[in-house]
Amino acid sequence: MKALLQRVGKASVSVGSELAGSIGRGLVVFVGVAEGDSQEDVEYLVSKTVGLRIFDDEAGKFNLSIEDVRGELLLVSQFTLLASTRKGRRPSFTDAALPEIAEELFERFVERARATGLGVATGRFQQYMQVEIHNDGPVTIMLDSRDRHLPRKM
Repeated sequence: MKALLQRVGKASVSVGSELAGSIGRGLVVFVGVAEGDSQEDVEYLVSKTVGLRIFDDEAGKFNLSIEDVRGELLLVSQFTLLASTRKGRRPSFTDAALPEIAEELFERFVERARATGLGVATGRFQQYMQVEIHNDGPVTIMLDSRDRHLPRKM
């Protein structure tokens, strides 16, 4: 499972002419569910997302998490995070989970994020969406749940 985090001043997502969700200061989190992902991947990425210190403290250093600044989350499912571009010019999405599995795990991600007490808005699964982002910094970070299995460097 991958999550692309973008620190924002504000953001919104629309489906057609309907506003599906919007936030003020916080993070837009694009979530891609891979074949073989599980609840453990959800738990890891939600924990990492809300605990990652990517907001400035009074000295201008990355020392605060979204929980510390009481920011909001805009969660958007995005299977294209699983694109493979190793061969040819057309991306392959064979690493992405089947839609019914991806939707279930994305909904669990949303539930776990809401359980943190932060404000959470979402896009709509498997819909064509327009996402408006006012990137703050810009700060963009990629998280991959498979990284939890890598040995730590000293």
